[in-house]
Amino acid sequence: MRRREFITLVGLATAVWPLAARAQPSQNVPRIGFLRLGPTSSHTTRIEALRVGLRELGYIEGKNIAIEFRWAETIEQLSRLATELVRMHVDIIFATSSTEVGIVQPLTQTIPIVFATHADPIGVGHVASLARPGANITGLSMLMTEMAAKAMEVFKEVLPHAARFGILFTPTAPSHVPMLQAAESVGAKLRIVLHKESVRSVDEFATAFAAMARERVDGVMVHGASLTGTHTERLAELTLKHRLPTMFTIRDNVQAGGLMSYSPDLLDLTRRAATYIDKILKGAKPADLPVEQATKFELVVNNKTAKAIGLTIPESFLLRADEVIE
Repeated sequence: MRRREFITLVGLATAVWPLAARAQPSQNVPRIGFLRLGPTSSHTTRIEALRVGLRELGYIEGKNIAIEFRWAETIEQLSRLATELVRMHVDIIFATSSTEVGIVQPLTQTIPIVFATHADPIGVGHVASLARPGANITGLSMLMTEMAAKAMEVFKEVLPHAARFGILFTPTAPSHVPMLQAAESVGAKLRIVLHKESVRSVDEFATAFAAMARERVDGVMVHGASLTGTHTERLAELTLKHRLPTMFTIRDNVQAGGLMSYSPDLLDLTRRAATYIDKILKGAKPADLPVEQATKFELVVNNKTAKAIGLTIPESFLLRADEVIE
């Protein structure tokens, strides 16, 4: 399900969200804890994607299912809210990515945890294997480690003379450890020197971009995480300010004004996560539910941004893109 299919639904969700969040279902209704890092405004489409998936399976919020929403601006807040959901004894915790899973995993070995856009569940040790997760955690993976490596190769096609890439990553995202290792490997293959900048909050974005500009990097790889995937407009502003080509692994960043992305459909993965919630509520154990992987990846290019930073993208490359924003 693509983003444009959600436009009408999102408008409706924004209007009814507060009412639904305050609904008081009966005590026998299962409760889902929705845990997410990022500003409130960034959650609307993800929330509606999950609601669509649940409705397709017969779950109506406020009637036969309840959702306890908890989102945080910082990792410290996220930890407190995760603890709160565990103490509430919700039936399932929906922890979108590796960041949220990494926070809640140490807090409970009994409450099922479902993820939708985990970057590398095996690489960070959140599951034993894709076929048999082995504990209380399962869901869908966006294959970020492999995807980030491919994204760097695609980026080099657009910048064939590039010799130095900046890497913007989030140290609080567990999946960024294997991603950085993959980036080093691909960088060596492409003969690209990597300049790494870590960010723990949106306030550090400007400093990181300024440092990469001083290093005269030819382009910036922004690894997807809850932090970089929710503060999309700020990253777009910095792209234009420093006139730095940017490659993202989240489509939202390009729609906000970033240069390009190579990524799976995150809304579709979120919608599909509802099937895990349904199976677990019907008695299935997370340990026995195989982790599903993204199968479709899209290349999106913002040609308006390319022109704004003085970059000419070959027509042959634009023809390969799944979407070109003009």
